[in-house]
Amino acid sequence: MAKEWGYASHNGPDHWHELYPIAKGDNQSPIALQTKDIKYDSSLQPWSASYDPASCKSILNNGKTCRVVFDDTYDRSMLKGGPLADTYRLVQFHFHWGSCDGQGSEHTVDQEKYAAELHLVHWNTKYGDFGTAVKQPDGLAVLGVFLKVGDAKPGLQKVVDALCSIKTKGKSAAFTGFDPCGLLPGSLDYWTYPGSLTTPPLLECVTWIVLREPISVSSEQINTFRQLSFNKEGEAEELMVDNWRPTQPLHGRQVRASFQ
Repeated sequence: MAKEWGYASHNGPDHWHELYPIAKGDNQSPIALQTKDIKYDSSLQPWSASYDPASCKSILNNGKTCRVVFDDTYDRSMLKGGPLADTYRLVQFHFHWGSCDGQGSEHTVDQEKYAAELHLVHWNTKYGDFGTAVKQPDGLAVLGVFLKVGDAKPGLQKVVDALCSIKTKGKSAAFTGFDPCGLLPGSLDYWTYPGSLTTPPLLECVTWIVLREPISVSSEQINTFRQLSFNKEGEAEELMVDNWRPTQPLHGRQVRASFQ
C-alpha cells in the first residue's frame, strides 16, 4: 500500500518532500507575514466576490479536513479584482485548525497564530477547468481568513451544524444554499504573495489573498471541528486536530499590502 501523507509524526509535513519534492521549492506556502517587511502597494485594487448559494453542493470529511464543495461548471461563484488579472471561480472551501486556541492557523502574522484558518479556493476561468489551472503559476487564487476565538460567527453555524454528519473519513452529506460571504470579515484589506497549495501536491500555482482582519468564532464552534476524526468509521479514533502546515521560507518573495 502506497504511503499516504497526513499530519502525524510519521507522515506529516516534515515527510511530505519524500513523496512531493516540490515541498522544498522556492514558492511554498504558508509563510510568516512580518508586517515590518511588507510593502504597501498603491496599485493593488479592492477585490470582490459574488457567491451563488445554489452552487453549494456538499460537505465532506476527506481525512485531512472538512471541505464544502461547489458546482464550478458555471460562472456563479466568482472572485475578481485585487491582485488578480483574471476572473476566478470557487470550487471549494476548507479549514485548518489546532488542538487548542491560538495554534491552528497556517499563516502567521508577526509570529501570532490564530485558532484556525479558512481557505476559499478558486481557479482561473481562462484555463477552462480546475485540473488545467493547477498546472499554471496563476491558476489558483486562495482567500485566506483567520479565525479567532470570541463571539460566535452566525455565518459559520450552518457549517458547524453539519459536522456531526461527517464525523469520520470518507463521510459526506448534502450541503446546499450556503453563501460563503457570511464567512468574511468586515474589512477586506489584504496581503498578497505568490505561493502554493498548503497540502500535497503542493503545486506552486496560487495567488494568495490573506485578509488582515480575522473573524470571531466561539469556543463551541471551534471545538466542534476538533470532534472530527482523521480515521474511517470503525477504525481507532484519531481526532482531527493540528491539520496545518508550518510556515515555509520566503526565498526573496515580496509580500504586498493593499493598505497602509
